[in-house]
Amino acid sequence: MAVVSVPRDPAKPRRNPIRAFVNDNRRAFSAGLILIIMLASFTLANPSVFTNPLTYRSVFVTLPVAIFLVVPLVFIITGGEIDLAFPATMGFSSWAFAIAVRDGWDPFAAMAVAVVLGLLLGSLIGMLVVYANLSSLIATIGMNFFLRGLINIGAQGFSIAIPDLRKTFMYSVFSGGANAAIPYQMFWALGFVLLGWFLYNRHRFGARVHCVGDNPDSSAEMGINVKRVRISLFMFVGVGAALAGVFSVLINFVWWPTTGDGFLLPALAAVFVGGTPAWGGVGTLVGGAVGSTIVSFIETGVIAAGLTGFYTQFFYGLIIILSLIGHRFNGRRYR
Repeated sequence: MAVVSVPRDPAKPRRNPIRAFVNDNRRAFSAGLILIIMLASFTLANPSVFTNPLTYRSVFVTLPVAIFLVVPLVFIITGGEIDLAFPATMGFSSWAFAIAVRDGWDPFAAMAVAVVLGLLLGSLIGMLVVYANLSSLIATIGMNFFLRGLINIGAQGFSIAIPDLRKTFMYSVFSGGANAAIPYQMFWALGFVLLGWFLYNRHRFGARVHCVGDNPDSSAEMGINVKRVRISLFMFVGVGAALAGVFSVLINFVWWPTTGDGFLLPALAAVFVGGTPAWGGVGTLVGGAVGSTIVSFIETGVIAAGLTGFYTQFFYGLIIILSLIGHRFNGRRYR
C-alpha cells in the first residue's frame, strides 16, 4: 500500500510548542506570578517568618481542604452554573462522618458514607436546578440555608470531639506525618488536582463541560446530554465538599455545627483569582489550585508583616481585584 505524504503549507506558519503551551495556560501562569510576587512581598516584610519552613507547613495543613472545594467549583463555573450550597454540604457530610466514627464505625466506612451523602446532596441540588428549572444561584442559596438549618436543629449547637481518630490507621494514611516537612493530606490534595486536571483537559467529560458552559443549545444539537452534564457538575461539587469536610475533621479531631461556613467566600475567590472567568465555557483548574494557595497565604502574610487582623479583609479585596484586573488583560487573547 502506497503512503502519500501531504506537504505542509508553506504559507501557514508552524506553531511553536512552547509559545502554544504558554498561550494555552496564560491565566494559570498569571496566577502563579501573582503568588510569587505576594510571597516575595511578605518575605521582604518579615524574612524570619517566610524563610521558616514551619510557616509553609502550617498553611499546607489546612490548604487541602480548600483545594477539595475549589477543584469542582472550577468545573461547575466552567459549565455555566454556580453552587453556593457547598459549605452546608461540607458541614452535613462531615457531621455524618463524625457521628459514625463516634459510634464506633470503621473510619473508612464512615468516610464512604460521607462521600455518598455528598454525592446524593449534589444530585438533589442538580435536579432542583435542572428539572425544576430553578436558577442555580437561588436554588443553592436556599439549599445552603436549609441544610445548615437541619444541622443546627440536629446538633443543637454541640460539637463532636473524636480524639481517638488520631490512633486510627485512616488518620495515619490521610492526615499523618506529624514530623514530615509536607503533611500527608497535601499529597492527597495534589492527587485530586491531577485527577481534576485529567477530567478537565483530557477526558470527554471535561470537553462536554466546556461545550455546555459555552452554549448549551449547541451542545444539545451535538448530541450531548446537557441535563446529565449539569447534574454531574453538582454531584462533583458534593463529593468535593464531602472530602473537604472529612479532612477538616481529620485535621482538628472535632466537628463543629459551623463546619464549612468560613469557606464560602475564600473558595469562590480562589476560583476567580486563579483565572476562571464567570461567563462559563473556559477556565483553568491549575490556576484554581494556585488561587487556593494565594488566598490561604494572605492572612498569614498580613499577620507576619506586623499588621493587625483588621487588615486581612482589606488585603483579601486588594489582591482579588488586582488579580482580576491582570486576568482581564489576558482574557481577550485567552478566549
